[in-house]
Amino acid sequence: MAIMSSPLTFQPVLERIAEDIERTPGRGRPADYIPALAACDPRRFGMAVAELDGTVYGVGDWRQPFSTQSITKVFTLALDLAREGDALWEHVGREPSGNPFNSLVQLEYENGMPRNPFINAGALVVTDRLQTQTGDAAAALLDFLRAESGNADLTFDREVASSEAAHGDRNAALSHFMASYGHIDNPVPVLLKQYFHQCSIEASCADLALAAGFLARHGIRADGSRLLTRSQAKQVNAVMLTCGTYDAAGDFAYRVGLPGKSGVGGGIIAVVPGRCTLCVWSPGLDERGNSVAGVAALDRFTTLTGLSVF
Repeated sequence: MAIMSSPLTFQPVLERIAEDIERTPGRGRPADYIPALAACDPRRFGMAVAELDGTVYGVGDWRQPFSTQSITKVFTLALDLAREGDALWEHVGREPSGNPFNSLVQLEYENGMPRNPFINAGALVVTDRLQTQTGDAAAALLDFLRAESGNADLTFDREVASSEAAHGDRNAALSHFMASYGHIDNPVPVLLKQYFHQCSIEASCADLALAAGFLARHGIRADGSRLLTRSQAKQVNAVMLTCGTYDAAGDFAYRVGLPGKSGVGGGIIAVVPGRCTLCVWSPGLDERGNSVAGVAALDRFTTLTGLSVF
């Protein structure tokens, strides 16, 4: 039964969720294939909710910066879509992958055309196109996140970027393979540097809940200007719902019922269109790369509040 009666009850809802998560055994394992993330404590937990007017509620480690990783793919998608419009979809699909997020096999079957913008291949294409549009995709992304979150101190984690570059052979292989089909415009080393920096941005649950607010406001930024048309905001939310948690998107939609995007740093953002945005963080991941406690917390949130797109 939903216990939500007004926005003022977000705080007790979050506190109840935190209590439930604290009692939950088994939090998964951090992303040990990125050495800079491997030492994270899987029992850490934070969660924030941002209303449309920028009011933020939080619990636990909700102001602790963490590695955003693939969460940033939502923002690069929005930034490029705002510039290119529908022309973007000529270079990347909108269908769920059903395969691991770094799969080479799927690209081979589909002639180098990524299935969606949230698997690694698709995100590389989007970053490549934003690089062409801006001349510095990672800097454009960082400027946007600083503006929307109101936190001018957001920055890249150079250690994480270097760690990913040193262990980024699969992303290099994806990029070179797509380049062989003419789907990459910039030199692959330039693209990889931009992509690794993009994924290395550190931000807190509060920062990311605020930064994603334009998706709940149907494309309107924090300052009242429009980034996306209402239709484009719907498109981003739709792709998040169907593709945002890799090959677990169906289970996430079943359990949570919101557009969401996860990252292997343990964060997940989620959107309640017209109402609020959320971010949850806990570094322990399941076998598909999604935060175990994060998914459970969002499941509890929609159950307790009745807020869902379904």
